[in-house]
Amino acid sequence: MGRLDAFDVGPKKLTVQTEFFARPAWRVETKIYLAGALKKVHTFDLSAVPEEELQRSINEFHQSKIDELISGLRQMKQQ
Repeated sequence: MGRLDAFDVGPKKLTVQTEFFARPAWRVETKIYLAGALKKVHTFDLSAVPEEELQRSINEFHQSKIDELISGLRQMKQQ
């Protein structure tokens, strides 16, 4: 389970990759890459999420990180 999105930001590629890990406890990690270089890792604990809600929770976490990035890019562009 996971998601992968990529965007062109000027001449560079911004990649957002979210992966699900079952051990030691359920969690997702979202990795942010710019031009292939790892820039940041966000981790979210899913151990309390019911199994039937996992994919929705992963999607929401992934989308929230994309929204944060877009908001930051828009603020930088306005300056």
